[in-house]
Amino acid sequence: MQSYTVFCEKHDFPIQPTPDTISFYITYMADYIQPNSIANYLSGICSSLEPFFPDIKVAFSPEDLMVIVNAYGDSVDHDDLLFLAQFLTGFTALLRLGELCFPDNTALQDYRKCMPRDRVEVYPDHFVLFLPGHKADRFFEGNKVVVPNSSSPSNAFSRFAAYLRSRDRLFPLCPDLWLRSDGTVPTRSWFTTRLHQHFPTEYSGHSLRAGGATALVLAGVPDDPYIRKNPTILTSILFHSSVTPVGT
Repeated sequence: MQSYTVFCEKHDFPIQPTPDTISFYITYMADYIQPNSIANYLSGICSSLEPFFPDIKVAFSPEDLMVIVNAYGDSVDHDDLLFLAQFLTGFTALLRLGELCFPDNTALQDYRKCMPRDRVEVYPDHFVLFLPGHKADRFFEGNKVVVPNSSSPSNAFSRFAAYLRSRDRLFPLCPDLWLRSDGTVPTRSWFTTRLHQHFPTEYSGHSLRAGGATALVLAGVPDDPYIRKNPTILTSILFHSSVTPVGT
């Protein structure tokens, strides 16, 4: 707990935990302790802060991903494919829920912030998404988010590819990447309702990003100042390839 409070004071962060603060703390601590000790640090911090901040959310672990994979991995239902692809992509690419879904308030729904289908690039060993704008992008220039392929059963690549085939078959002319079976952009409540069918309310969409950041550090990913400033596109920094696209 002391290391967390020192970190917040040093960097002028509020003590109340947020997905961003936790992500920054994880990469910060990677300079000082063994990566496999970070999970214990986070557990202690959550236990200490929970009485004061009861809304604190738990980060997903790689093991948690398999709960969703086992639930939807064999489904051919479009909405199941969508949820599974968003869940795994959000974890792997450290995306905020607001970058995957519309807010529930229709007045705040802005199609200019939706990921576009025509900016998707699919390569043999990774796929690329275009993020039109996010909180770290002060000039709204957008960023490419790179998601690598892997042999893991919770690999986002294969699940995203399955969703993309279904989406392109149903909505070949629609510009938005993430679409439900009725042609609408998924909302925050749609995602969290499905999420809470499998996990308690201590988990939220923000748990994806915090969990993904934790998993990367535990895997030994080195710290970098740019990562701390731009955790949303962390995978773009860690993974790069210049091969020719296939099936874009």
